[in-house]
Amino acid sequence: MTQRSSHAGRAAGPHRVVVIVDENSNPFELGCATEIFGLRRPELGRDRDLYDFRLCSADPSTLMRDGFFTLTGIAGLEAADAADTLIVPNRPDVEVPRRAAVLEAVRRAHVRGARLMGFCSGAFTLAEAGVLDGRRATTHWQWADAFRARFPSALLEPDVLFVDDGDILTAAGSAAALDLGLHVVRRDHGAEIANSVSRRLVFAAHRDGGQRQFVERPVPDLPDESLAPVLAWAQERLDTPLTVSDLAARAAVSSATLHRRFRAQLGTTPWAWLTGERLTLARRLIERGESRLEVVARHSGLGTAATLRALMRRETGLTPSAYRRRFGT
Repeated sequence: MTQRSSHAGRAAGPHRVVVIVDENSNPFELGCATEIFGLRRPELGRDRDLYDFRLCSADPSTLMRDGFFTLTGIAGLEAADAADTLIVPNRPDVEVPRRAAVLEAVRRAHVRGARLMGFCSGAFTLAEAGVLDGRRATTHWQWADAFRARFPSALLEPDVLFVDDGDILTAAGSAAALDLGLHVVRRDHGAEIANSVSRRLVFAAHRDGGQRQFVERPVPDLPDESLAPVLAWAQERLDTPLTVSDLAARAAVSSATLHRRFRAQLGTTPWAWLTGERLTLARRLIERGESRLEVVARHSGLGTAATLRALMRRETGLTPSAYRRRFGT
């Protein structure tokens, strides 16, 4: 996915992430944003935080979803005007219009080039603000039909975890908010730091946005059909010329059966998963200082420097050398 940054020309300093909290907002997605963007990370050994994180609201006292608790003592809505990334409210009552002041803050942020993010039903907020016309987005599968009916000009992708459309990013559901947040950290700071953040979360480092929201998991017949053993085996051998047939042989199934299990359990294909793991390893090697592309390609199992260049440009929008300048140690 192409990397674009709305803060490339800003003065040095942490990227400012602001979350708008509105009446009846969901606490879980607020917690996801806080975990990803709001915590100090001394384990990274950096001299400054990854992000400058703030909450804001149109009211000094905001009642959260179903009256669970009331949020007070946060900034006013004017804080949204200083955001490099603005995370918009998501609420379960998708049929209730968002307040005009919130929608206007979203429009102002979009006009000045801020990055916009919506978690779960946050896509409704973005669409109400008028910034999703002709743009790709996703939302929770439960509300896909309602979203299409209300916002036919938006390009809804209903069966993915998240959509990165450059300066507007949307996540499908609650857990997908973590996937999208880690994707943004990877976009901003590289694979090595994103992996460190995911380890602290005890969460999968990288689920691709194109994976399906809802994965069928019927009660399995014995023996256990979990892919975990073959995934762990492959991750230790990414520098070898693994093929889908090798993965199938390790799992003691046919290639067709392995393909079906990958689709059912991960929502992707064996080859796409293997390529994604290899590319993540290549990015980490580049970040750690390896400048010889042939060495990176060999150790990551991508084969040639030409393949590495093509995949890096396709997935990050950067050449390996540009990626090294941005994220290298």
